Amino acid sequence: MEIKITRKLNPAAKPQDESKLGFGTIFTDHMFLMLWDKAQGWHDAEILPLGNLSIHPSSSVLHYGAEIFEGLKAYRRADGGIQLFRPWENFARFNRSARRMGLPEVDPEFCLEALKKLIALDADWVPHNPGTSLYIRPFMFGDDENLAVHGSGKARFIIILSPVGSYYPEGLAPVKIMIEDEDVRAVRGGTGEAKCGGNYGASVRAGNRAEERGFSQVLWLDGVEQKYIEEVGAMNIMFKINGRIVTPALNGSILPGITRKSILELLRSKGIEAEERRISVDELMEAARTGALEEAWGCGTAAVVSPVGVLAYQGEEYTIGGGKIGTVTQQLYNELTGIQWGELPDPFGWVCKLN
Repeated sequence: MEIKITRKLNPAAKPQDESKLGFGTIFTDHMFLMLWDKAQGWHDAEILPLGNLSIHPSSSVLHYGAEIFEGLKAYRRADGGIQLFRPWENFARFNRSARRMGLPEVDPEFCLEALKKLIALDADWVPHNPGTSLYIRPFMFGDDENLAVHGSGKARFIIILSPVGSYYPEGLAPVKIMIEDEDVRAVRGGTGEAKCGGNYGASVRAGNRAEERGFSQVLWLDGVEQKYIEEVGAMNIMFKINGRIVTPALNGSILPGITRKSILELLRSKGIEAEERRISVDELMEAARTGALEEAWGCGTAAVVSPVGVLAYQGEEYTIGGGKIGTVTQQLYNELTGIQWGELPDPFGWVCKLN
């Protein structure tokens, strides 16, 4: 399938102060759009000026949440070149989410080629300051003009781009997180392992409660017994307990994070064993009380690694590692970001250079 390209006639002014980019509020000049229906499959692929979408009021995404998305980044190297980090993993996960939500799968190679063309067209938008990047949001939604509940017969796949600032403008700082014991995020067999908007919408209430109490994130428990640790609001979670790295095992209700996967592979390449298993909240709290919990960190595309300095549960707060960044947490952040920005060698073949 050919990709039609229509350039924006009057490009927008690029941000002058890259220290004020924020996250997800500034967008580049162009987007990628592709349509699907049962009769034709994917068709009408094009790169066109960024603009509003027109959809019918009965569109299935508006009524039944037929939607999935991904998040990845393009990084500006010191030599001026641009590179991606494991984009094929994002498109593979995108297809897993599509299958779960009754949406059509995409051709990962074609979508990666489309993304490369889109970034090449908007390359001047990739910021240069340390810690900044171009956030990439591929998404798909069902677009049936039909109020019946059924699998999607029409869909749209879109990629938009947004230059974003450093996640840590003041430096890598530990955060306070609260273990949520009222709401649940997902259950095994549900949509927890899919990257769909409904999972995030369902987390807002608990997130608001945590923010009101002075916490940055919610740490979710399993949705059945509310006994086992699962993931943070927008990240996976890892712990160092008595010198061993542990993280909740993927069980069908936890998002299989690409940063999570990269950290596990990085640790094991150094001969450091990382356990993937069930971790009960009681075990974690006991480790926090006794000091056996030496480090804790969230991991995801936006932050890469987010150290946890305080953990709260049922009114009790525990400081981890003196409230400072742990050695393993700092090392993981340095090595992953070094590979992503091209400052360190990539022995794993994770980097996809665009130029």
